[in-house]
Amino acid sequence: MADRAGSIRKKFHTHIMIEVALIAALALYMLVARSQPVGEDLIFTVAGVGLMALVSYWTLNTLRDGLEVIAMRSRRSGA
Repeated sequence: MADRAGSIRKKFHTHIMIEVALIAALALYMLVARSQPVGEDLIFTVAGVGLMALVSYWTLNTLRDGLEVIAMRSRRSGA
């Protein structure tokens, strides 16, 4: 049980690091896109939409992992 809790925690920390990197990439994209009208460059717009979708998906995935960590802690303290 302790080994599983450790692997869940490690996975959560990895997901947080990836989340930070994705948010930094999205912030950089927003800075670059600030001077560009929406839809002027289709490839640039599609890349932004894809990045936003990826960040949204990854955020939900990270939240799920965080809930797993909380559930493991509550099981351990309740047992």
